[in-house]
Amino acid sequence: MKTKGQRAGLTGAALAGSQPALAEYAYNLQHPVSEVARHVFGLHTLIMLVCAVIFVLVFGVMFYSLVRHRKSVGHQAANFHENTSVEIIWTIIPFLILVGMAYPATKVVIDMKDTTNPDMTVKITGSQWKWNYDYLNDGISFYSNLATPREQIMGAAPKGEHYLLEVDEAMVVPVGKRIRLLITASDVIHSWWVPAFGVKQDAIPGFIRDSWFAADTIGTYRGQCAELCGKDHGFMPIVVEVVSEDDYKAWVAKKKDVARSAAVAGRTAVEAAARRSVVNNREESLHV
Repeated sequence: MKTKGQRAGLTGAALAGSQPALAEYAYNLQHPVSEVARHVFGLHTLIMLVCAVIFVLVFGVMFYSLVRHRKSVGHQAANFHENTSVEIIWTIIPFLILVGMAYPATKVVIDMKDTTNPDMTVKITGSQWKWNYDYLNDGISFYSNLATPREQIMGAAPKGEHYLLEVDEAMVVPVGKRIRLLITASDVIHSWWVPAFGVKQDAIPGFIRDSWFAADTIGTYRGQCAELCGKDHGFMPIVVEVVSEDDYKAWVAKKKDVARSAAVAGRTAVEAAARRSVVNNREESLHV
């Protein structure tokens, strides 16, 4: 006969096997791959430890007092109105704790907002419900849309590995480069959030907010819009591919070739339409 723990384990395994697209459960932040993200991770760990110590001390003293000084063992409650020494102590100690937490937090915030000396700049515009990326240094622009098939969303097909976190065209950046982000929106407030980079910045119509990151590990990193922006808010993922310098240059060259080809095709189509219009006008004039 299986124990409850065994049955729970089998149930969890069955659910995991039947839902391969579900994100891996975790009890902490994503693994940081940038300097800012590491600082945020370290600050998060520090604050959690401080909170844990305060929790243990406060509740330890409270439960000790409840048990040790209970009425059933003959203790009588003390009767006093105020104690200046105690009030000073419980004011100074929290103040010192807050100052101790505020100093590293301020350093992290200042670092997050320091967007000076970038290697490249990308303007990001949020729209319902997609992202537009403009590479200001390379003259590249494109939209990034959700790529999850509609069948998966409607439950008519099994969910993929990156369900609702996949796009038709990812943002691509070179590894180790300082990327400045200029973030805005064209309609409502959005928020560009990639946890592994330590970047979360609101995109506000009419305003340009900036942020930065420098990813030090090649790979694919995923995020999503973190501000409720309408009915398809949950279908607005972010995918960033961090590649080598050579691969980035090759990607830029390919994008420019595609853009030139599209421009040539567009001009050809316009010229053909103009020629057809001229021929049609001539034929109409002859009939008249």
